[in-house]
Amino acid sequence: MSQRQESRLNLLFLTPNFEKDHAMAGKNQHVVPRDDAWAVRGAGNSRDTSHHRTQAEAERAAREIAINQKSEVLIHGEDGRIRERNSYGNDPHPPKG
Repeated sequence: MSQRQESRLNLLFLTPNFEKDHAMAGKNQHVVPRDDAWAVRGAGNSRDTSHHRTQAEAERAAREIAINQKSEVLIHGEDGRIRERNSYGNDPHPPKG
C-alpha cells in the first residue's frame, strides 16, 4: 500500500465525525489492505484486530464481529477507498419501501 493510501485510511480512522456520523451500537469494522494480506481493524483502533491471506477471509471475520456488535463492515479496495459497506444491526440508512 502506498503512503498516500495509508494516509487516506488513517484519515478515516482519525476523523472524529466520521464514526460519530455513522455510529451504530458497536465499533464499525474496516477490511483494509496490507502489504501481501488483508486486515480487520475496528474504527478508532490504532492496531489491526486480525490479519488474513485473502480479502474474503477478512470480510468473514469482520462480519462476525459486526453481527456481534450490531455495527457495520466497511470494505476497502486495494486502493484504500471504501468500495462497499454492510450493516448488521441498527441501519442508519435503511432502504425505502
